Amino acid sequence: MTTIDAPHQHPYQTQDADTGFMRLALELAARAAAAGEVPVGAVLIHDGIVLGEGWNRPIGTQDPTAHAEIVALRAAAQRVGNYRLPGTRLYVTLEPCPMCASAIVHARVAHVVFGARDPKGGACGSVFDLLPSDGRFNHRTTCVGGVLAEDCAEILRAFFRARR
Repeated sequence: MTTIDAPHQHPYQTQDADTGFMRLALELAARAAAAGEVPVGAVLIHDGIVLGEGWNRPIGTQDPTAHAEIVALRAAAQRVGNYRLPGTRLYVTLEPCPMCASAIVHARVAHVVFGARDPKGGACGSVFDLLPSDGRFNHRTTCVGGVLAEDCAEILRAFFRARR
């Protein structure tokens, strides 16, 4: 079984890398939109290496848990042979929901970077505060939002405008 080093052994990526990985997440969100899914994309990295990618797929897979974050976590866990993913960083175009936030905590993801806030169901402070401040979990994940927020919000707005 492959293991990943503890979260504190590796420095986080720079702000420029945050922007680059968020652009990759936006490309994945565009795949979701092309498939008729809500355009959300996610990338899980460790030491600058992509371990898992995902985009929203609940409609196509008939799986209510197939959010972009969950898909990326599953891909990374398969790649490293472990459901624990310490020291990793998750980039996602939309603030994670409570389901995804719980999965992120259980996977031991160290840090989440998201683009647009979700005023209806975000779990990183918009509606719920599961990441990072909920002390009831035995693992804490830090979280920062607003990276390419306007680009991330616009892909969602355009998708829903086209559906109306």
